Amino acid sequence: MKYLITGGAGFIGSHLTAALLKKGDSVVVLDDFSTGDAKNLNSLTANSNLEIVSGSILDSALVDSLVAKVDHVLHLAAAVGVFNIVNNPLKSLETNIGGTENVLAACAKYKKPFFLTSSSEIYGKNTNVPLNEESDRVVGSPLKSRWSYSEAKAIDESLAYFYYTQNKLPIRIVRLFNTVGPRQIGQYGMVVPRFVAAAISGEAISVYGDGKQSRSFCHIDDVIEALLLVITSPRAVGEVYNVGNNFEISISDLAKKIIEVTKSSSKIEFKPYADAYGPGFEDLERRVPNISKIKAELGWVPKRDLTQVIEDIALNLKNS
Repeated sequence: MKYLITGGAGFIGSHLTAALLKKGDSVVVLDDFSTGDAKNLNSLTANSNLEIVSGSILDSALVDSLVAKVDHVLHLAAAVGVFNIVNNPLKSLETNIGGTENVLAACAKYKKPFFLTSSSEIYGKNTNVPLNEESDRVVGSPLKSRWSYSEAKAIDESLAYFYYTQNKLPIRIVRLFNTVGPRQIGQYGMVVPRFVAAAISGEAISVYGDGKQSRSFCHIDDVIEALLLVITSPRAVGEVYNVGNNFEISISDLAKKIIEVTKSSSKIEFKPYADAYGPGFEDLERRVPNISKIKAELGWVPKRDLTQVIEDIALNLKNS
């Protein structure tokens, strides 16, 4: 197969690119390198089955030309990270909605299967965990930039799904819950690499709010295994799957765990949300996936625990 991966130089995209090349597939990566990093693909550039294209998913002519020459489109490109979304809401909306429209239109034109990485952010403030694929969306005011990413990804899902129901375009959707691992960086608000970086340098770990908010973190290697199953399974056409680890931990306990695993001397500092995100920021109390659907239909469950996640990120940071 020949795949187009939008956002293929990003954290998840680069790991997926490597996995497909390892299988013997060909990959065209399209990335504008705004949040992705070319060095994520450095170890792969000698592979003749890889083509890297610098460009934007907002360039409809470029997207059209690339979709025309591949067998399957994997759409990962997006403006991501809480810091990024809060600080650049307009650009984020334009990229996340307009870019997806361009990619879907080209897929429909050439009848190419379309795969979308969506996000657990679409569930918003719904605390009725574990969240399943039919759980309601509970989001805040559309005037708060915090919720613009949630809105955009929900629109992306609707666009893809109705291309499927109305145009018979084969689509597949996954909702990712806090994917973490090597190559992920903390500058856009990703909490685990930010905490690990502070811990291995002996700096204070900044926890925003009271630290009681909880999340579930899934190792990138487990996520890639899930994505490959969804991408290649005929059963997954027209379906949406939660992908994540259902082990829940509070952010304050996460900080303590990282200090323990890295044998760090770092202290934990609690700071108000306004210090990082400005006034009026709304966080999520809990975010835990129900993964029974993907387990039952595709046989996937995560295998790696939080300790391995922390160790792998720490090793990558020390070697980078």
